[in-house]
Amino acid sequence: MNLIMRKAEIYIDKLRIGTLIEESNGKYRFEYEQGYKGYPVSLTMPVTQQIYHFDIFPPFFDGLLPEGPQLEGLLRQRKIDRNDFMGQLLAVGQDVVGHLTIKEAQE
Repeated sequence: MNLIMRKAEIYIDKLRIGTLIEESNGKYRFEYEQGYKGYPVSLTMPVTQQIYHFDIFPPFFDGLLPEGPQLEGLLRQRKIDRNDFMGQLLAVGQDVVGHLTIKEAQE
């Protein structure tokens, strides 16, 4: 069984719609909140109760990450590894393009 390393709560307009989970084996999974019937996080991930599994960092969330000088500044300022995509997402999650807000889950 894979241990959960980190979780990101995904919100639309202060409503928690799902969770992105980073597993100890380097894989990821995304699941919508039970009963959620609103807008999908992405057209490639329609609202369903199935769990989406990814062998690499999910492309939709990768698209929310900074690039170029913004990325370099983030990595330097927060001391985040260039390959720590979940760390990058959690660092910028309060201010990503679009209508999402991403917060680190507090267990």
